[in-house]
Amino acid sequence: MSIKKYKPTSSGHRQLRRVDYRKVLSGDKPTKSLIRGKHRTGGRGHDGRITTRHHGGGHKRRVRMVDFTLNKKDIPARIASIEYDPFRSAFIGLAVYADGEKRYVVLPQGVVVGDTFMVSENAPVKPANRLPLAKIPVGTFVYNIELKPGAGGKIARSAGNFAEVIAHDGGKAHLKMPSSEVRTVIDTAWASVGEVSNAEHRLTVSGKAGRSRWKGIRPTVRGSAMNPVDHPHGGGEGRAGRGHRRARSLWGRPTGKGQKTRHPKKYSNVFILARRKVGKRK
Repeated sequence: MSIKKYKPTSSGHRQLRRVDYRKVLSGDKPTKSLIRGKHRTGGRGHDGRITTRHHGGGHKRRVRMVDFTLNKKDIPARIASIEYDPFRSAFIGLAVYADGEKRYVVLPQGVVVGDTFMVSENAPVKPANRLPLAKIPVGTFVYNIELKPGAGGKIARSAGNFAEVIAHDGGKAHLKMPSSEVRTVIDTAWASVGEVSNAEHRLTVSGKAGRSRWKGIRPTVRGSAMNPVDHPHGGGEGRAGRGHRRARSLWGRPTGKGQKTRHPKKYSNVFILARRKVGKRK
């Protein structure tokens, strides 16, 4: 797979870099039984006020019903198509099980149309197969990882992501997360083997602001460009400094530049063996 570079025939094409989908996707249309419409909120809550900033507009999209639980065990499935999902960066595949049932699943790298996978405690350790963490050897890359058995995958689901199994100890698996954090997860939780597909997604360049608007992403205004009533960084004559030792969010909390924002009494603190590395990557 490669990144497609466009000729500078317009301002929007001059910097445009996109994944060449024709080389990856199978060209199949979405399966009608596995798609549905989605109510658009525009980032607003039940009282009509903005609860999530920078959301709104965008092209109409249909939700693909992706299976993250993968609870159909000991039945082989074949990848019938590789498709684009407008709600995620990874590619999805239409899995057709031996009994005829169809489900959408997030695909790992290296899987092509016609490949098979299985969800089983006795499945071989190969890409796309899904096993309990206890059955996955140290050094293996995994994705779509459960935190609680049967609750469905929560970790490492976006393009190019994976976690690494680095140890097994006392009924727990030690996983190095995509953020570099090391966390313990109960050994009976399930995970899929491999790395999530479309790893080159991070190399894409939109080329113009309109492409973000098509995705439903609205502009972000700098706090320093606002008035004091609107943001802690606002106000001042000319281009003024923020006036605080630490950068602050709209609500006055520390943000950015490697500052720690995690709650000191968060429930999951007991599962974390090593904190994620913050700040500039060396």
